[in-house]
Amino acid sequence: MPKIRFHKLAAIAVLIGFGAWMGTGEFSSVGSAANKSVTTDKPADAGKPAQPDAAKPEAAKPETAQAEPKAALRTVAVVTPPRKTFARAIRISGLTEADKRAVLATRVAGVIEKLPVKQGDRVKTGDLVMMLAAEEKISNVENARQLLAQRKAELDAAERLAKTGNLPKLQLDTARSNLTQAQSQLDTAQAELDRNEVKAPFDGVIDRIPVELGSSVMQGGEVATILKLDPVIARGEISERDLRYVKIGDEADVRLVNDQKVTGTVRYISRDASAQTRTFRVEVAIPNGDGSIPAGMTAEITLSAEPTNAVMLPRSVVTLGDKGDLGIRAVGKDDKVAFFPIDLVDDTPHGLVLGGIPEDARIIVAGQELVKEGDVVKPVEADQATIRKLIGEAAAGTQ
Repeated sequence: MPKIRFHKLAAIAVLIGFGAWMGTGEFSSVGSAANKSVTTDKPADAGKPAQPDAAKPEAAKPETAQAEPKAALRTVAVVTPPRKTFARAIRISGLTEADKRAVLATRVAGVIEKLPVKQGDRVKTGDLVMMLAAEEKISNVENARQLLAQRKAELDAAERLAKTGNLPKLQLDTARSNLTQAQSQLDTAQAELDRNEVKAPFDGVIDRIPVELGSSVMQGGEVATILKLDPVIARGEISERDLRYVKIGDEADVRLVNDQKVTGTVRYISRDASAQTRTFRVEVAIPNGDGSIPAGMTAEITLSAEPTNAVMLPRSVVTLGDKGDLGIRAVGKDDKVAFFPIDLVDDTPHGLVLGGIPEDARIIVAGQELVKEGDVVKPVEADQATIRKLIGEAAAGTQ
């Protein structure tokens, strides 16, 4: 008798087990089996057929819409700050520079014979700054001057003779021509001599002298630098957005890097913007009779424009809108959040002075970062501590 292999025995065992499970009738789905088990556990009423599960009332099913609770409105703190008239201040960075600056140079070559000034000296218009040796030219001027005197004497004699009729008119005309020629020779000799001199073109301060007495200089060589520091100029660049607020003649405050504060007047506004920065050059003239303000010093220029109606708020209230604009969020009468771009009137140590905000706007001072435009919120007035902290300190800074 042949031996039965193990895998055949295993197959027969599985077949017998499967047949036994089929005989029990427990082969429906889990959900159906559960429903059936619940139904079969309860005895059916006599004479009444059993109702299928589908006939059960739908009230047993949970209603999702009724089960979800309604979201609560977000609470934000609001204030209505007092409005005042503020002078618009535009602050720009700049530096001081001389009103005039000239590099003095020689018109001829030669050796320096006179150098009557030194660095730091104040000079007036026409003062001698340097003179080259010019012995021959001085001699030419003296000769031309003596010749001119001789020609004048000859003309006077010729005119007296012409009046008595003892001198032909032609000789009188010759005498007059000789005098004119002598005058021209003197002017030419004097001009040649003047080329050896360097004089101050305006009142100012000698800032630099790169030459020494007795040294030789070439034609066009630099001999001195002169600065006019009264008035001194504070120069800066103003943005194209703020250009409309400034005009020539406006008063401006200038704070130097050494904390010195001075006042000047806008004397020039460029009408051609810089191609790189799109800004316009502005010059403020500052009285500087004693020359205490040097050129090249860093300065902060505050330009004062026409006053405008605005409010003062702390910097923490300012936020970004959906388009990236700086502004504030406020609550309207319908309790909806609205965004208002700001017009920066001034930036003070106590807060920001902002324009462009409606008078009836209730500004959100707490929670403005957690809401967005169009949201319906629950506004509550900020407590006194918050108002004193946010508004009181700012308002006190304007008193």
